[in-house]
Amino acid sequence: MPADAHPAVTLEHVARAAGVSRATASRALTGGGPVSTETQRQVRAAARALGYVADPVARALVSGRGARVVVAVVSDCTDVSCWYLARVVTAGAQVLTPEGLGIGVVPVPRQRPAGVLDALARDRTIGGLVLLNTTREVLAELPRGLVGRTVSIGVGSATVPAVDVDGAAAARRRVEHLVRSGRRRIAMITGPSWLPCTHRPVAAYRAAVQAAGLPVRVVPGGFCAADGAAGAATLLARWPDIDAIVASCDEVAFGALSTLRRSGRRVPGDVAVAGFDDVPAAELTDLTTTTHPVADIATAAVRTVLDGVRDEQRFFPSELVVRASA
Repeated sequence: MPADAHPAVTLEHVARAAGVSRATASRALTGGGPVSTETQRQVRAAARALGYVADPVARALVSGRGARVVVAVVSDCTDVSCWYLARVVTAGAQVLTPEGLGIGVVPVPRQRPAGVLDALARDRTIGGLVLLNTTREVLAELPRGLVGRTVSIGVGSATVPAVDVDGAAAARRRVEHLVRSGRRRIAMITGPSWLPCTHRPVAAYRAAVQAAGLPVRVVPGGFCAADGAAGAATLLARWPDIDAIVASCDEVAFGALSTLRRSGRRVPGDVAVAGFDDVPAAELTDLTTTTHPVADIATAAVRTVLDGVRDEQRFFPSELVVRASA
C-alpha cells in the first residue's frame, strides 16, 4: 500500500466516536429521521473530525472501483417506466450528483432474478443498489457481493435495510375517515398479491373495518386503472350494496370511478372512493387519498446505500387528503 494511503473512514467509525448506533449516525448525517439536535451536532462533529466520506465514494477513491447507484426494478416485464420510478430516479440523482455519482435503472425479472443480480454484483461500475418492488425471493437470491451496499424500498431482510411509506397507517386512516363519514359497507381493491409490501395495507384495512364492527369485503387488484375498473365491477356484482371503496393506489381509484359512473352510481352519494399516492391527477379529479412521500423515501434509500447501513427499517408517514370523492 502506498505510504499516503489510509483505510477509508466508515459510518461505523463515526458512530463509535459520537457514542451512538450506526443507524442513529446515518439519520443524523442525512436528516432523514428522528434525531435530537444535540445528537445530530455530535455526529456531524465526529464526521468532520474524522474526515468521513460517504462509503461508495470512499471505495471509489481507495480501490478505483466505479461508483454509481442502480435502481433495480423487480417486474414481470422489461418496460418499467412509470411516474413512481421517475420520482425515485429524480430524487436519487439529486443526492448522488453532488457526490460525483451517477444513477441507472435495470429491470429484474421477478421469476428468475438471480442472473441479473449476479451480473450487477460483478459490475465494477456499480457502487450500490436500490431495490424496487422487492420480493422475498429476490432478497434470498441477492449475491453476497451486494450485501452491505443494497437497500430495499419495500420489504427488507436481516442483511438488507428497508425504507417505505407506512402503507398500513395510510389504509387505516382512509377506513377511519370513511367510517366517520357514515359509510358502513366499505370494500377494498388490493395491490398485486405477489408484492409483499401490499399485504400491510390489506391487513390494516381488515383490522380497521372489523374494529368498527363492519364486514370485510376484499377483491384482488393491482396498480393500474384497468385493475381498478375490473375490481369495482367485481365488487358491484358480488356486493351491490357497497357504499365505499378503498383502492390500493390512485390509478386503481381512477379505474374504480370509471366503473361506478358507467354503472350509474353517484360518487360520493352512492359510493365513496379513496385512493393512495396523491398523484397530481388526484387533485384534478377531486379524489380523496393519502400521501406517498416518494421523494423523501428515495432520498433516504440512496443515503442509506451511501452510508452502508445494514440493519435499519424505516417507515415514512402518510397523511389523509380529503376531497370530494369521499
